[in-house]
Amino acid sequence: MRFYQVSLDDPSFPSLYPKGEIVTNLLYWLIPERLIPRDADKIPTYPLVRLSDIPSNEISFPLLNEKFQVNDKLRNVLYGRRLLVDEITAHVSLDVIHEHVCHGVIHYQPAITRNPKLTCRRCGNDDPFLFGDISCARCKKMCAYCRACLMMGRVAECSPLLTWNEKEKAKEKRHTLGWKGQLSPAQSKASQALVNHVTTRYKTEKNFLIWAVCGAGKTEMLFAAIQLALTKGGPVLVATPRTDVVLELLPRMTEAFPHTVVRAFHGGVPKEERFEQGELVIATTHQLLRFYRHFPLVIIDEVDAFPYSYDKKLQYAVKNARAKESLTVYVTATPPDNLKRKAASGKIAYVKVLRRYHGHDLPVPKQTWIGNWKKKLLKGNLPNPVIEWLRGHIANQKQVFLFVPQISLMEKIEEAVRIACETVNVETVHAADPSRREKVIRFREGETNVLVTTTILERGVTVKGVQVGILGAEDRIFTESALVQISGRVGRSPDRPSGDVVFFHYGKTKAMGQAIRHIEMMNKDR
Repeated sequence: MRFYQVSLDDPSFPSLYPKGEIVTNLLYWLIPERLIPRDADKIPTYPLVRLSDIPSNEISFPLLNEKFQVNDKLRNVLYGRRLLVDEITAHVSLDVIHEHVCHGVIHYQPAITRNPKLTCRRCGNDDPFLFGDISCARCKKMCAYCRACLMMGRVAECSPLLTWNEKEKAKEKRHTLGWKGQLSPAQSKASQALVNHVTTRYKTEKNFLIWAVCGAGKTEMLFAAIQLALTKGGPVLVATPRTDVVLELLPRMTEAFPHTVVRAFHGGVPKEERFEQGELVIATTHQLLRFYRHFPLVIIDEVDAFPYSYDKKLQYAVKNARAKESLTVYVTATPPDNLKRKAASGKIAYVKVLRRYHGHDLPVPKQTWIGNWKKKLLKGNLPNPVIEWLRGHIANQKQVFLFVPQISLMEKIEEAVRIACETVNVETVHAADPSRREKVIRFREGETNVLVTTTILERGVTVKGVQVGILGAEDRIFTESALVQISGRVGRSPDRPSGDVVFFHYGKTKAMGQAIRHIEMMNKDR
């Protein structure tokens, strides 16, 4: 997209300038190329530029005209976000957008800058290998584009990012907490610690860690702080790396806050719902690339999970989604080393919850050697210890999660399970499975006996009475964190607090030993 730099006192295009008096320190008007008639006489006399070509100290906008009547539809799409023009013009016209720019309500930013180095302002990417070049039909030049966030829509050197400049004053509103359960003493301690930080209006602490074992009831610990933040005027963000966790949290949060507008954003949300406003937002961390300086309270659930823990652009997205005065809460059973160090040195406030809400110990995994299981699988067979383990639990009418290291092996494993256990109902699920949600629902409702899965279900999914086996636990995909989380799927229900976790392996690994010691330590440090 290109802009004409039109003189402030030029009378040629009165329909493109604001009506009424606006105080401004502009050097010129920025008029989108598409809005000026092609036969206009004055066009040749004005520069036609990309935002990225203009020095940053020369890009300015009118002061906010507080008397201007904003377009509600446009506000609903853009407020609290930073979006591409094409994302907005699907809802309102460019003329309406430009009118709001002229009244200081909307600001433009270049999406990609070159000083001091090539950088995408949407995702923070500055790796030269993650940029490409195209012959651009819009700016008629070779145009750099960012490949790191391409899945969210292409950001090119001539793309402007739009932000909403009108600040809404926080209005206190009553938000009822519909959850009537009872917190355990450990949960209450963590909940009150978080409430205390929210009470200070985020000025004394910027970050807070809740280190709680799998099955501690982390979501319930958050309710009081979320209610307080919403009452102060919100909005509140609960972000997680996995779509499955978003889908798990949505009904629970909707039930807990029956008079609050709760919205969920993930890759599967229909286009017509993608830009709705919410008081309590549950989103994957990828979706945060569209938010900008919006949330006073940001809660990152499972902060150590892939891809958030490995992807700098997602961490950049969280940073940009926060309001200037905000509190970021990290929630996990397996904090990454950098958070552990900060907690130990006092650089981040934290609270530990070492017991599950029902008070029982975490199940400690067993290790079972199964030899060269991949060689057996090539012949359509599972190792005997795995078969015996599966048959035993199925005979006792127990459901089983069978975690495997590779998608490419799942079909053979599924068939081998069917052969070994003739009456079993077995399905497979992985991240790219279009029926993933339906399969998880069927498993949760007891229609499926065995669910063969990748690490996509290592966290965020609760199934009463489930047993867990990890086939090929020696694979490097099964890190200490992943093994602890997978083990935490077992024994989460108070009436079924125990269960079976088995690492089926072809050689013990350091990660397996670390995971077992981690669980034993949490059981010991009550």
